[in-house]
Parts: sequence; C-alpha cells; structure tokens
Amino acid sequence: MAQRILVVDDDRDIVQVLRGYLEQSGYQVLEANDGETGLHMLRRERPDLVILDLMLPGRDGMSITRLVREDKTLAATPIIMLTARVEATDKIVGLELGADDYVTKPFNAREVVARVNALLRRTRLDQRPGPARALANGGLRLDIEARALTVDEQPVELTRTEFSLLEALMTNPGFTLTRDELLEKAMGYAYEGMGRALDTHMRNLRRKVEPDPDNPLYIQTVYGVGYRMARDPAGGAA
Repeated sequence: MAQRILVVDDDRDIVQVLRGYLEQSGYQVLEANDGETGLHMLRRERPDLVILDLMLPGRDGMSITRLVREDKTLAATPIIMLTARVEATDKIVGLELGADDYVTKPFNAREVVARVNALLRRTRLDQRPGPARALANGGLRLDIEARALTVDEQPVELTRTEFSLLEALMTNPGFTLTRDELLEKAMGYAYEGMGRALDTHMRNLRRKVEPDPDNPLYIQTVYGVGYRMARDPAGGAA
C-alpha cells in the first residue's frame, strides 16, 4: 500500500508540482490549501508524512507543528516545513517546535522527494523491532526498543531526530562524531547548509538532558569537528 503524503500549501502550483513528483515516486498525495483544512486532514487521514508551508491562511505552519507535537496520537508524524523566508530564525523556530526538516523556497522538487524518501526510510528503521537494549550514561537512560528517555529517572519527550542524535552519541561515548556523520545518522542525508539545523537540534537536545544547557555535562562540542557524548559526565564537560 502506497505511503501517503499530505502537502499543505496555499500556492496551488507548488502543490501540483509536488504532487506530480511524489506520485511519480509511488506515493499517494493528499492536499490542503489552508491551515485549518490541513490540520483537519492530518487528524482524519493520519498521513505518513506532512510537507507543511510556514505561511498559511487560517493557521500557520508553526502553530500546526506545535499542535501535532503536543498530540500523542500524532506526535510521531514526520514534518518537512516549507518556508519562503530566508531568515535563519524562522528555520530555527520551526525545528525547535519539532519539524524534522525544512526546505527553503524556491526549491528543487527532486530534492524534496529525496528528503521525503530519507525521512520515511528512517521512520521505518525506527519502527523495526530490534534487540531489547538500553543505553545509560550518568543520569541518562535511553530505551531503544521503547524509544523512551529518562533523565534522572524522569521521562523526557524527544522528537524523532533528537532521539536518533542522542542514540548515536550514547552508542559512542567519548568518540567524536563529525557533523556529517550525525546528519547521516539522524536525517538520513547530509549536505551543505544543514549544519545550522544540526546545531538547532543539539541545542534543543541539551535543553532537555542537561542540568545546565549553557555548561553541558553530557553533550560536548568539539569545535570545528562535531559533537561527542562525555564518557565520564560526572567529571565535567567542554
């Protein structure tokens, strides 16, 4: 059965272009041209992924993303945000609200399809049953099978991307992962310009796991290279 992609954009030409490329790639496409309709269809149809414009009539993409991530029945839905704005703050806010990725208009439709493929492939891998195991480091405990994190025995909600990043870091304590390696593990691809997105995801992750995000105990920055998980978090951080 074809996976279903919901495209929410008030520019009908963009919707039709994306529809053509996505259907050619074997996806079933649902569409909406305003925020309220998009949110209604998302709740009713439960698509496998949403391509969501930032600026929409009725309800914008950021408020929809916030509502999706707050709804436990929808929270795992992958979201790729479209934005015509060039300001980095818009992209960062979208990621902070829980979008998995963003694409800046004008865009190459083939690139959008490639990102959809990568994100859905990662989603399928995340859902595949594996050996029951948990990773622990200091006060962090990551249950891989249940996809659950506790920090000092308190449950903490992570987005799919945050979970993948933390899993990669905790699997390799004391080992520096380059920015491209982390992007490949978390997003399924790495390309020029994604470094800012990685930094945003890391900042969000630190806010959730660190006692003091400005002086991280667990997630260390290796300047000019990437990030690593402290091997001995009780001993301090960089």
